[in-house]
Amino acid sequence: MTADPSPQSDTPRGLTSALLRSRWTWLLFICLALVMSYWFLFGRGNARKQISAKKQTIQAPAVSVTVAAAKLADFNIYIPGLGSVTSLNTVTIKSRVDGQLMEVLFKEGQIVRKGDLLARIDPRPFQAQLLQYEGQMVHDRELLQNARVDLERYKVLWAQDSIPKQQLDTQGYLVKQYEGSVKMDQGLIDGVKVQLVYCQITAPVSGRVGLRLVDPGNIVHAADTNGLLVITQLQPISVIFSIPEDNLPQVLERLKSGKHLAVEAYDREMKQKLAVGSLLTIDNQIDQSTGTIRLKAVFPNQSNELFPNQFVNVRLLIDTRRGAVVVPTAAIQRGPQGVFVYRVKGDKTSEVTPVAVGEIQGNDASIKTGLAPNDLVVVDGTDRLRAGSRVSFR
Repeated sequence: MTADPSPQSDTPRGLTSALLRSRWTWLLFICLALVMSYWFLFGRGNARKQISAKKQTIQAPAVSVTVAAAKLADFNIYIPGLGSVTSLNTVTIKSRVDGQLMEVLFKEGQIVRKGDLLARIDPRPFQAQLLQYEGQMVHDRELLQNARVDLERYKVLWAQDSIPKQQLDTQGYLVKQYEGSVKMDQGLIDGVKVQLVYCQITAPVSGRVGLRLVDPGNIVHAADTNGLLVITQLQPISVIFSIPEDNLPQVLERLKSGKHLAVEAYDREMKQKLAVGSLLTIDNQIDQSTGTIRLKAVFPNQSNELFPNQFVNVRLLIDTRRGAVVVPTAAIQRGPQGVFVYRVKGDKTSEVTPVAVGEIQGNDASIKTGLAPNDLVVVDGTDRLRAGSRVSFR
């Protein structure tokens, strides 16, 4: 009989298949374990982080800020300078004659007008001198009149050949001498009358009287150096200020075009505007030691806002940019990405907006590009802002 070999030959094949299935099962199990481990270690952590970030974004409190709206306005461009108030006329009043100061008719600090009587000097010595000169003139006039009558007689006698020609000529010269004496007397009289006028001291200009320098009763002289008082003109008044020489071409261009250049005067702290005037003229040379040039402006000074020798800050209006977008200077931020502002969107979140800044004048800045009128920009509280931060208005 022949033996059946199939059971012996199939046993290794079955064992091999079982081993292969077992290996694949373990490989699948290992891969699944690896995937689960990766998701547990990384994917779950990232998901938690995203969820946490979203929660933080949702739960983050709004940043309290102060905002301002960009406005469309005419933007003035100024040239700043430092100046000093200077009176157009400062007059030291002195006596033009020698004599005793009899009366003072002004008060210290008083505002006087041109022609107002300020003081009187004793006129009696000049009145007596005038009387003397007038008497001398009457005497000389009578002598002149007598000499003229004799001259007419001599002319008749000389025509009749009764006197020599020399006598007639002598009489003619005598008449001319008396005429000279009369003119001299008239000159003396006019001189004394002028001195009598000088005894009445009047204000040559309108202005403010300073402190009194001489008291009544003192003897004053025309040669005195101090004078009686000082009058300083206050209306109008001028301010002399300096600007950098680099700005001179702009000023000259405006003056050549005939434009009126306004000048504003501010106090020492640049907070209060004192007065508004106009540019009068420019100095004829540049100060090489400072690189500046002096300008002179005139102010009406109706309310006496400016006082002589007062220090002021000056702003010269050189141009006006029409229809510019203007925001507060505090809104301008600078960083590695350039110049930007925090713009508040409609959902009350902040957005970093790059801008191109034009001129900056004090607390305002003009924006060339980047903003539109009525855009809200943050002016206070920017230190806690980030792109996308929620904001609340103060």
